[in-house]
Amino acid sequence: MEFKINKLEDWQMVIDEILPQLQHNILLLKGNLGAGKTTFSQFLLKNLGSQDEVSSPTYAIVNEYDTPKGNVFHFDLYRMKSADEVEDIGIHEYLDNAFLCIIEWPEVYEEELAHFPHHEMSIENDGEYRVINFR
Repeated sequence: MEFKINKLEDWQMVIDEILPQLQHNILLLKGNLGAGKTTFSQFLLKNLGSQDEVSSPTYAIVNEYDTPKGNVFHFDLYRMKSADEVEDIGIHEYLDNAFLCIIEWPEVYEEELAHFPHHEMSIENDGEYRVINFR
């Protein structure tokens, strides 16, 4: 699925299309700094019924949000240097106990996640538009 958006309100249309397609509890979220990964996550969590304030997990590494469907864990692996570091935060326990895990900057752990059923979303910002690809 591909989307091209150019205003904040367009994220809702993306969510409306993606939410029924979510079949796996892992969503790898890729994009450069400022692409809109956290904004997407805010819209997604709101649509999942979370009342929590959603923020970037850059410094915390993982934020936990409550939804009526279960816990959502939002990771930012940007500062992780190796797969071993990701293992040390107990990622498997999160994956086993989550309705959904949103993983920003998954590249450092992507090989280890390859055998888990997951979705992948990329956001590219060309200045005027954001191009979103979801699979």
